[in-house]
Amino acid sequence: MKKLISGIACCAILAACAEQPSQIDAVYVSPNVYRDKSCSNLMIERNTIVNNVNRLTEQQKKAANTDAAAMGIGMVLFWPALFALGTTDDKSEALATAKGNYDAITAQMHSRRCKVPAETIQS
Repeated sequence: MKKLISGIACCAILAACAEQPSQIDAVYVSPNVYRDKSCSNLMIERNTIVNNVNRLTEQQKKAANTDAAAMGIGMVLFWPALFALGTTDDKSEALATAKGNYDAITAQMHSRRCKVPAETIQS
């Protein structure tokens, strides 16, 4: 019984860990959402999304690193540190949505033959 409870507790703790930004896939956003925008408006929107994705990536990276540190400390030195795992500000959903919007805007720009800059989002 103790092993079962320990196993469930370990799974719950691991599930609470924030993922690294590179492990978060974009959610699908249809390029048709942006079909009524001109190339210049698409460029403005894309620049806003790139800044948003980069900001969210940094926040997610910080949360994932904090969770990894708490996990390491909790497993090796001080088990109460494991309770900190659920307290980080996980931005995975917002990041996945922002990445999806970036992909949709870029696809719409390609389909309309707009100039697409080489700048990409960080991961």
